[in-house]
Amino acid sequence: MTDHRNDKTPATEAPEPATPGLREQPTLILGAGPAGLTAGYLLAKQGLPVIIFEAEDQVGGIAKTEVRDGPGGKYRFDLGGHRFFTKVKEVDDLWHEIMREEFLLRPRMSRIYWNRKFLDYPLRGPDVIKKLGPVELTRCMLSYGWAKVKPKGREDTFEQWVTNRFGKRLFDNFFRSYTEKLWGVPVSEIRSDWAAQRIKGLSFFSAAKAAFFGNKDDEIKSLISEFHYPRYGPGQMWETMTDDIEKLGGKVLMSTPVKQIKVEDGRVKTIVTSDGQEWESNYVISSLPLRNVAGMVEPAPSPEVRSAARGIRYRDFLTVSLVLDGEDLFPDNWIYIHEPDVDVGRIQNFRSWSPWMVPDPNKACIGMEYFCFAGDELWEMADDDLVEKGMRELEMLGLAKRDALEFGFATRVPKAYPMYDMDYAERIGTMKDWLNGIDNLQQVGRNGLHRYNNSDHSMLTAMRAVDNLVKGTEHDIWAVNAESVYHETEQQDDQQPYIEAPETQAQNEPLHR
Repeated sequence: MTDHRNDKTPATEAPEPATPGLREQPTLILGAGPAGLTAGYLLAKQGLPVIIFEAEDQVGGIAKTEVRDGPGGKYRFDLGGHRFFTKVKEVDDLWHEIMREEFLLRPRMSRIYWNRKFLDYPLRGPDVIKKLGPVELTRCMLSYGWAKVKPKGREDTFEQWVTNRFGKRLFDNFFRSYTEKLWGVPVSEIRSDWAAQRIKGLSFFSAAKAAFFGNKDDEIKSLISEFHYPRYGPGQMWETMTDDIEKLGGKVLMSTPVKQIKVEDGRVKTIVTSDGQEWESNYVISSLPLRNVAGMVEPAPSPEVRSAARGIRYRDFLTVSLVLDGEDLFPDNWIYIHEPDVDVGRIQNFRSWSPWMVPDPNKACIGMEYFCFAGDELWEMADDDLVEKGMRELEMLGLAKRDALEFGFATRVPKAYPMYDMDYAERIGTMKDWLNGIDNLQQVGRNGLHRYNNSDHSMLTAMRAVDNLVKGTEHDIWAVNAESVYHETEQQDDQQPYIEAPETQAQNEPLHR
């Protein structure tokens, strides 16, 4: 990929770092996702030696871009959809510093696909009336009215809580299907107080009032109308950052997984990579999943710590990427599928993210996202069968015919969503106390802290870790909060949804292989 940006200013030697030894020995960074690369770039930019270890042959972690050759050139696929929008100026400045003119400003558009109709989001009164039709709208209003006057009864579950406030008709139409796909359990197994937290302050009439008469009092939080995006997908950000780190004298070692972290006297002495080589360092920044770190450290942590690590859970997903003959299926960045007869939860249109993702104007390029658990039936399905399933569901949805398929493939994304369960806080507290006892190791990033957050938060944790080393600050990385709540109207929080979290096959796997 050609680098169209202007040349960067070379590294300038900063004042002597507050932490001794940063110039004499490279800081070792474990993982080349957004957090690890950010740490490496900021250190290298100040003339400090760094070595980044990445297990895969591609940087970016779960924010990478898949690339495949096809009709007309290279097709690019964004796994999960990554809008670049933040409230944190220093993160935004860094994005622009890396990408320059390659950072496009793109329009935001997402809708709900229900009953073979696209519903605008946020709701617009005329659109709701037109799409629901007078009969279904009347049923929803009657169901809502009955919910308001009838005795509430028990409210132990998500289903009971929402039905009591919105009515069963609205619940079945717009809450049940997508929620069950996302979390992998029936709505009767999701906690009512989680629903209260996520839908706090929302009522059917406040939504309807905003839809028909506008949102003058900001009752419904407005959504961003545009966002930044790299010309060739999010992977371009991380690939460019990798190039810059190497130009600044740092090293990024691909296909080099870390197998062991040797600790002596409360400090990381060496790390051992898969080829058996040992690397010494005074300081280590790790974005590796907490579960894996507990299995890598020698001597092994206490049984209490290992038990806490085994209990850490993830919701995974896979993307079935398809190139179809013909025009785009819809203009949105993505659509939410509120249809119970199909398993797909969300469908992306990659051309809407950036026209440069799709080389042939006569081809559509989409990603069908399926939420699952690693090891379950969907996860273990053969790639060809997943492509066939994707095409079958597209046809069921009335979006495309099977014979339009040019080519397709499946990509599995493990540990995509850190899960919060009833014992989450206790487990993470145990892990945090243990890690605080390793003086020269800082955990950063989404899986490094087991935080369900966005790329800007991951990068901000890395920035604060670098500040701790270079400036001598004492930031608590676990408490960093980017407050980058921008997608849709919900806030990410530490509330866990499950009445009883599902046991997953991945929990039975070794902490680290």
